[in-house]
Amino acid sequence: MNSGPRRLFAGWGRATWTSAHVAAPANQAELEHLVFEGLEGFGRFVPRGLGRAYGDAAQCAGGLVIDCRGLRSVIDVDHERAEVRASAGISFDELLEFIVPQGYFLPVTPGTRFVTLGGAIASDVHGKNHHVDGSLGAHLKRLCLVTPTGVLECGPQVRREEFEATCGGMGMTGVVVEATLRLLPIESSWVVVDTERASDLDACLSLLSADPAKYRYSVAWVDGLAQGKRLGRSVLTRANHASVAELPERWQRQPISYRAPRVVKVPFSPPFSFLNPATVSAFNEMWFRKAPRKRERRLEQFASFFYPLDGVGNWNLLYGPRGFTQYQFVVPFGAEQALEKVLEKLSTGRVASFLAVLKSFGPAGTGPLSFPTEGWTLALDIPLATPGLPQLLDELDLLVAGAGGRIYFSKDARMRPELVQAMYPRLAEWQAVQGRLDPTGLLVSDLALRLGLTRRESLRHPETSDK
Repeated sequence: MNSGPRRLFAGWGRATWTSAHVAAPANQAELEHLVFEGLEGFGRFVPRGLGRAYGDAAQCAGGLVIDCRGLRSVIDVDHERAEVRASAGISFDELLEFIVPQGYFLPVTPGTRFVTLGGAIASDVHGKNHHVDGSLGAHLKRLCLVTPTGVLECGPQVRREEFEATCGGMGMTGVVVEATLRLLPIESSWVVVDTERASDLDACLSLLSADPAKYRYSVAWVDGLAQGKRLGRSVLTRANHASVAELPERWQRQPISYRAPRVVKVPFSPPFSFLNPATVSAFNEMWFRKAPRKRERRLEQFASFFYPLDGVGNWNLLYGPRGFTQYQFVVPFGAEQALEKVLEKLSTGRVASFLAVLKSFGPAGTGPLSFPTEGWTLALDIPLATPGLPQLLDELDLLVAGAGGRIYFSKDARMRPELVQAMYPRLAEWQAVQGRLDPTGLLVSDLALRLGLTRRESLRHPETSDK
């Protein structure tokens, strides 16, 4: 297969751009031919889905980007086992369109439906239900993986090391071409939502900690600019899937359907960021005051609850030509002081995060590089034009690492390599498996190169090696 000319690639944050050749196989046979026979002259390659990783995880400067969107079919649904078998290039949007009318929902979903199944596996994505259901890898039955050494089937019971290294492995173990995923049976396409305001961080954490099994889905929007006694003031939304009996009678005749919201696109990137301390502060005040003090059992279509930003196409353009970074970290339960210090540094520095989302994580998954681990996770969208941002984020990295936490590779575009080993202590275990699957070092993303993730690249960054 011939590759196309070089193209510029960036993550969703539009922060770091690099050029690479691109190839778009239409099926598994073309992909295998490319990986086994068509890489001469490229040196390295990386798979890419819909490009929703925020940083440089799906970029390969000077090499080859394999566009996997052509691998996009639903193969079948096993109703007896409540499982779906699908090609890895299919988007969650397409998958939902297929499974929801049949009475199923995804067991785990991030905040956008515009990710591919393969990309979600590579990031071992989590959702608002991690405290109950864990990350995506916990619901996978099998994977088909094209690696530089061959095609292999793996799963929790077969080639377990390869399976676990792939879940959260950021595409560095091979190209996922197919997966079997357990589904969540549902009676309706509605959720029952409770909303409640919290006056400060302590109140927010207390509400999220109280009876966590009561709600399958829990999340808090946090005012990242609030200071003093209002530090960490929040709006919590918690929900469960609605049964048919919980719907009004007029909706019970058609309780389940897939109704994706209409997408309104941002037409162009403005010459400056619309999101600055003044605009974000005004929005935060309005959003907090607009939220009810406490409202229970409101019915909401799942698309608006799970994917509120998907109604605005290319919303990342609003951050202007310099783009933005999403800074997401997790710290263990018991390290709430570190969480508080992060919010203090952000608020006193007037760092305008339009989206600041706080959730609790349940037990960690089995993948050595899987991000979720038991504790509190905070995600922040921050314009790169923010003065002093690199130094501030370096300070936050040290604070997070010192508290026993870690940064999410799928969101990162700037972390330093010396902290990887501290944040991901099972790195050497993952490198051993990755090295068996890719002994000549063909799989190298910009992320892996920058952080020295693979064994070969870690030689360039000795601080990431075992100590």
